[in-house]
Amino acid sequence: MTTVAGVEARGGQHCETTALGVLLRHQGLDLSEPMLFGLGSGLSFVYWDGKNMGFPFLGGRVRPFELTRNLAANLGLELRVQETTSARKAWQNVVTDIEAGRPVGLQLDSHHLDYFSPKVHFGGHVVALYGYDEHNALLVDTEQQGGAVSTGLAALAAARAARGPMTARHRSFTLTAEQPLPDVRERIVPAVTACAHAFLDPPIANLGHRGIEKAGKLVRTWLRRTGTPQRDLPRAALLMEQAGTGGALFRNLYRDFLAECGRLLDSGHLRTGHRLYAEAATMWSQAAALIAQAGTTGDERCLARAGALFHALARVERGAMQALSRLGSDAPGTLAP
Repeated sequence: MTTVAGVEARGGQHCETTALGVLLRHQGLDLSEPMLFGLGSGLSFVYWDGKNMGFPFLGGRVRPFELTRNLAANLGLELRVQETTSARKAWQNVVTDIEAGRPVGLQLDSHHLDYFSPKVHFGGHVVALYGYDEHNALLVDTEQQGGAVSTGLAALAAARAARGPMTARHRSFTLTAEQPLPDVRERIVPAVTACAHAFLDPPIANLGHRGIEKAGKLVRTWLRRTGTPQRDLPRAALLMEQAGTGGALFRNLYRDFLAECGRLLDSGHLRTGHRLYAEAATMWSQAAALIAQAGTTGDERCLARAGALFHALARVERGAMQALSRLGSDAPGTLAP
């Protein structure tokens, strides 16, 4: 077995931040999962429904791998990304990094991994690889999927070669942090304000606070949107709460990020944002419960209540992001001791 020494195989709530944590801890930079998510400007919202989709999709974060790119840029990390259409070359890229003593991030389709449950196709899944032998690869995935896990090399190759929505061409990546390590306190303001501006001024109505408002109108029709509401509505609620989101469609992670920032920076705007995202996180979980209840009971009143919550959430999150967008206007000298 060839392994990278000193890897802490700790699973988190979300796949991309879990993998980033593995790579950065190996560089000596140990950040909490909410801090990784927030410094990567990871929070967003998308309501997506298309002709070829069986049911609408609610997303609470930026596109796969955008968080990684944002985090690397914000912290001044060297991000090395390799992609190829050749499975042989893709595996050699990984072997070269592992033998050089570097854990590697991989983007792949989770459906093909031996250990992964439930068996759903998601081409934006991210894991960290830190060892292999002639039969298996050693990975770090989310806590929900087992944390330190292994999968067969054939399964891993199929997962990396998969094509479809959100897939990449055998993408692998490494992160390198220069010394001295970055001061996280100095990177909070640009990460928060970039996230806020993107949320407040989305290019299309499906995104940001406009997307939440749109979802509030359309969620009321979901019982008529599908022929199998008993399956599709509870599944949508499950994805909001348990599919690597950390609960409340990633709002729990962002709430905790803002709380951690509040211990590092003295800012009224930051406190307002944290208070409103704590409120929003509770409301998202309530909305998910109502959607699941509508699916199991067929009661449209549950969806009407969920729609009302979405409209309220659009206002709450818009207010939170407006406050956070002004974070850079705080008086200088606000770093906590």
